[in-house]
Amino acid sequence: MSLRKVLIPAVYSLVLVLALTTVSVKAQNQDSTAVSITAATDSAKAMNSVQVPTLISTDVDTTKLSWNQGDGQGNPVEIAKPEQDFSGVYKSAAYYTLLFFLFCVFIGIVGKALRAYELTRSIQGKGPGINWHRVQSVLFAITLIAGLYGTYWSFQNHGSLINTISGTLHGAKIDFMFNITLGITLTVFVLTHIALFYFTFKYVGSEKRKAYFYPHNDTLERVWTIVPAIVLTVLVLLGFFTWRGITNVSEEDQKKALNIEVTGEQFKWTVRYPGADNQVGLRNYKLITPTNGLGIDFTDKKSWDDQIAGEIVLPVNRPVRFSINAKDVLHSFYIPGFRVQMNAVPGMPTYFQFTPSVTTAEMREKTNDPTYDYILLCAKICGSGHYNMQVKVKVVSEKEYQEWAVKQPLFYNDDMKKQMQSAQVTDAAANTTLALTTSK
Repeated sequence: MSLRKVLIPAVYSLVLVLALTTVSVKAQNQDSTAVSITAATDSAKAMNSVQVPTLISTDVDTTKLSWNQGDGQGNPVEIAKPEQDFSGVYKSAAYYTLLFFLFCVFIGIVGKALRAYELTRSIQGKGPGINWHRVQSVLFAITLIAGLYGTYWSFQNHGSLINTISGTLHGAKIDFMFNITLGITLTVFVLTHIALFYFTFKYVGSEKRKAYFYPHNDTLERVWTIVPAIVLTVLVLLGFFTWRGITNVSEEDQKKALNIEVTGEQFKWTVRYPGADNQVGLRNYKLITPTNGLGIDFTDKKSWDDQIAGEIVLPVNRPVRFSINAKDVLHSFYIPGFRVQMNAVPGMPTYFQFTPSVTTAEMREKTNDPTYDYILLCAKICGSGHYNMQVKVKVVSEKEYQEWAVKQPLFYNDDMKKQMQSAQVTDAAANTTLALTTSK
């Protein structure tokens, strides 16, 4: 079998692929052009049936209109240049399926041609024409260079997304832990991949060299066991003590904090402030009504001054303790600017206490972004409206917070009082009826 007989079918196949691709693109363009012409014709017919005033003076030679020269008299004319519509081509699934199939066929034909070429040289008693070991080693070297550049490019262009400013005191500890972990893992990633790809390139398969059998080395095994163990122990302990410092808050510190309750449901957050007593009232899911959506027990006097808020406003440099709840499914209380995240579990309140250290105004100056806002999100995919669970969070001075707090409405409003009075009347009537029935 000669090389010429093998390559001719491959060339014909390549020509066929290009021809089919060209025909497909032209067909799509013609279809879109035909649709445009038909629409234009229909529009022209409709215009002829209605008297439309002349939009362009007949004194102007319209043949001189140009996209760059105006109307021919030195006056610019803002007319959009028509563009071909290729949307039909790019939206056609069959078109891309055909291209993928033809590409696979072409690769298969090239592979068969190269295989036939190798067999031909073998039959003729010649050595292999292509050193595939060397080809693969070069591809590994190219992959290493491209991968390292991709890593550099990623940090150069997206590194700022992970190197943001924390707005809380504990956030600095979390950022430090994160940077230590990132530095260690990045170093290991780069060094191991350089070693892996370099050895693949340097010690390429060869019939002239025999691989050295290296069965055992106690020193090497000790090194790659002890070193990772020490590194992982440091990272685990660092994470443990950081997390413990956030979640294991003493009772004395808890009393100093501003208590706020946040309840998640599909698909919103409900925020309850404690009022002047800094204590939110009790809740009971059996008391939930259309008016009392949280099921607040208003027989508990601590709930009488509880306030509802459409946003979260926090005083700077003052501890804040969030009681986090869920009414239906699992949600997640997440404020990325504060490095705060805690699951909201139905039937089991969770807590997160932290101290805001940077006001919203200061953060806007530091980030050079006048529109920056802290925001409360849900970090669990809780349903189709998950993306709607957003509440703006503002950090202000103590004075601004007090001025804002006194303006917030109470949960225990007139509608709630009427509902409770109606419920009390109903209960009294039921008790009277029960007593009369019993006496008889």
